[in-house]
Amino acid sequence: MEQQQQLNDVAPCSSLAVDSILRIGTAGAIWGLCTGPHETRKLGLTGITQVSYVAKAASKCSFQCGLAAGVFSITHCGIERYRRKKDWVNALIAGGVAGAAVAAGTRSWTQVIWMAALVSIFSTAADYSKAD
Repeated sequence: MEQQQQLNDVAPCSSLAVDSILRIGTAGAIWGLCTGPHETRKLGLTGITQVSYVAKAASKCSFQCGLAAGVFSITHCGIERYRRKKDWVNALIAGGVAGAAVAAGTRSWTQVIWMAALVSIFSTAADYSKAD
């Protein structure tokens, strides 16, 4: 844990963002590859249309997860360095920005606000519960 904390102090925010995009984006791709076949069975797709649907589901999920992780990571790091404090406020703000970025594609202000609040609450809780 100490080594990870030292890495966060030394590494640039862009490096931390790329790391989180790759990690969480990969997890999103795996999630899409797991849920895609289930959806194709429900839709009755077979053959090349099934493969196409699964590939699109995996890439969409990977992109959304990577986007959220990257926006959260770079915002959290930037705010932390700007404020020169490591506290729950950084996660609160970064979670709100990441949630709003993900929900912006819906073009519904209600969904943007709710998603920003939801991600903000969960990221603050996760950051607050970390053992230092």
